[in-house]
Amino acid sequence: MTLRSPELLLPAGSLDKMRAAYDFGADAVYAGQPRYSLRARNNEFRLEQIAQGIAEAHARGKKFFVTSNLLPHNDKVRTYLRDIEPVIALRPDALIMADPGLIMLVLEKMEHGGWPEVPIHLSVQANTMNYAAVKFWQKVGIARIILSRELSLDEVAKIRDECPDIELEVFVHGALCIAYSGRCLLSGYFNRRDPNQGTCTNACRWNYQTRPAALDPNTGEPIAQPMEADFSFNQAQEEAQATFAACGGSARHPLADQVYLLEEKERPGQLMPIMEDEHGTYIMNSKDLRAVEHVQRLVEIGVDSLKIEGRTKSLYYVARTAQVYRRAIDDAVAGRPFDPTLITELEGLANRGYTSGFLERRPMHDYQNYETGHSTARRSQFVAEVRAVGDGWAEVETKNRFDVGDLLEVIHPSGNRLLRLTQMVNLEGQPVQCAQGSPVRVRIPLEGPAEGALLARVLESA
Repeated sequence: MTLRSPELLLPAGSLDKMRAAYDFGADAVYAGQPRYSLRARNNEFRLEQIAQGIAEAHARGKKFFVTSNLLPHNDKVRTYLRDIEPVIALRPDALIMADPGLIMLVLEKMEHGGWPEVPIHLSVQANTMNYAAVKFWQKVGIARIILSRELSLDEVAKIRDECPDIELEVFVHGALCIAYSGRCLLSGYFNRRDPNQGTCTNACRWNYQTRPAALDPNTGEPIAQPMEADFSFNQAQEEAQATFAACGGSARHPLADQVYLLEEKERPGQLMPIMEDEHGTYIMNSKDLRAVEHVQRLVEIGVDSLKIEGRTKSLYYVARTAQVYRRAIDDAVAGRPFDPTLITELEGLANRGYTSGFLERRPMHDYQNYETGHSTARRSQFVAEVRAVGDGWAEVETKNRFDVGDLLEVIHPSGNRLLRLTQMVNLEGQPVQCAQGSPVRVRIPLEGPAEGALLARVLESA
């Protein structure tokens, strides 16, 4: 059986990240206008940048998709057609949309209003879970369905079998939402910044402390209780679990009716009730999706596009994920066995622990990161970008500290290599032993392809 190579689709939070995605193996990128996509923050793509991005993509034989997937209130519906018309005139390779009303308006303009035809991809925001829904959207005129993150590999395969003549896209890497993809309300609840309007503040990843409470017998409202100096939520839970187990599990769990209050680290004194016995203090912090080990199966299923999340992530993240998933796709199509070192390379990215999400059915604790709420880099750390090369030396701009004697990985589209750093000078040519964090510039000896390379310090004790 001849396997078809799926498209590798990367996020573009900026033009530089777009270029890095293409350099390291992406076939396409997605970016969106801040007002109408779900990335209003850290997004430089105004109309001018979208035009430049589309032009550069097409000059390289690549694709550029425009994300327009918010769930709008009336005010944005009123301005939408006016603002999207000049974008469509630029001929992006697709619009990524979620709202049925906006989709209807755009399709009507394409059919009767003289707008050029641009394919519409249905956003993961629409939470397409089954083949019947796929067939519905296909009849509407949608060209590609971005399937819900909540599907298993077998469910994706079933949809492919039932819907052989429409493009399917699946997320394979990046952050997972605490609710159905993109539907979280925490940010809007805490600080009036609505995730569904592009201003998510990732409240699910904040640090929360747990405080005991009791219900007021008159009002039923939770009231904070004095907290003992050595109070431990986890210990209290363990003791309750032991009591429950001692009675054979036949009685009601001691914590079933217990009330706790949450206090966010940066909002002392603002107590929020929670009625469940969650584990740890980062109770809503999901692990990150990593499905590189399932690329082979997705290729065999016939998925048309493999998508990586992260328009607010770093250029290093874009380059590294593009390179790793490009190799995984090429290996799968060529019939080569999966290379487990690809997993190791992804460990070099800051992450909150990895899970394959719902692609594999696992116990729920695998989806939730109870142990580590903060990002960690377990194998390597991004330390610098190469800004100029010449005469066997490279001028680099530092992002994190590194020292003479460190083992560095040179990450380049032509291939990666290791380098033991033996010397380093500042821009005046004076020897230095340490390059402090951003934004210092130093020069290091560097042979071979290096233009546009990224440098990572290998954590040799890892």
